[in-house]
Amino acid sequence: MKSAARRCPSLTGKNVTPHTLWHTCPMSLLHAWIDSASVALWLGHANIQTTQIYLHADLEVKRRTFDRLPAIDEQPPARYRASDALLAFLANR
Repeated sequence: MKSAARRCPSLTGKNVTPHTLWHTCPMSLLHAWIDSASVALWLGHANIQTTQIYLHADLEVKRRTFDRLPAIDEQPPARYRASDALLAFLANR
């Protein structure tokens, strides 16, 4: 750990274990927008639900997801209007 802290001073005083590194890797993959199914396969998870724990734990992934959504006021609500062809088809049923 001391040699790592020499190269990366922010590690000084932190407890970095193999388990920490194990969790850091999938979080890095999720931050790079690698889909959770691929991360699950890479980690050897038998069930993709196990990988969902990483998504629940990360507020940054959640924030970036919400940032990608359009603002509500940019898309005014609209009522669906069926085409004449669809209405004619349904009328003949």
